[in-house]
Amino acid sequence: ALNLQHKHKRNARFKSAQPDEKSTDGITFSSQSGPAWAGSERDYTYDELLSRVFNIMREKNPDMVAGEKRKFVMKPPQVVRVGTKKTSFVNFTDICKLLHRQPKHLLAFLLAELGTCGSIDGNNQLVIKGRFQQKQIENVLRRYIKEYVTCHTCRSPDTILQKDTRLYFLQCETCHSRCSVASIKTGFQAVTGKRAQLRAKAN
Repeated sequence: ALNLQHKHKRNARFKSAQPDEKSTDGITFSSQSGPAWAGSERDYTYDELLSRVFNIMREKNPDMVAGEKRKFVMKPPQVVRVGTKKTSFVNFTDICKLLHRQPKHLLAFLLAELGTCGSIDGNNQLVIKGRFQQKQIENVLRRYIKEYVTCHTCRSPDTILQKDTRLYFLQCETCHSRCSVASIKTGFQAVTGKRAQLRAKAN
């Protein structure tokens, strides 16, 4: 009888030392104030590591939701014709401010992609040589945002474009990743001009 009583007490102590059980309805009763690994020198389990990583991500970026991509909403460019041979990008400066990018950088990209030349007038409007539709300007802006604004890792628009020597780097304020971005290449107009000169010399 004494042995049975002693065994019963051991079982009681063993049960009280067991971690709190999880129910199937998703509710967990636990007396622990911290995570499962708090106060322990044991290694993390795989599930605990995943949980910890996602908790840190949520703390750093509350807007990040698993399975959802943040949409980047941008004002459409206001494009009007100036005479018969020029186009005015009316809200060019406003879009630069919304993108948090220097007008000089966006200007260089636009002119290179469109293969033309242009300048900012006294009204802060970008006047470019040639006739261009709003859709064409939108497509160029879309490529610019993809390469030089949104983070290449988490697609967040909260980024900073930094120049280091001759290279530009995209620094994300959300996931803190940093990557180099492509340099702006000269448009097709310059290539066509060189080919024309070579043909003229050949003839």
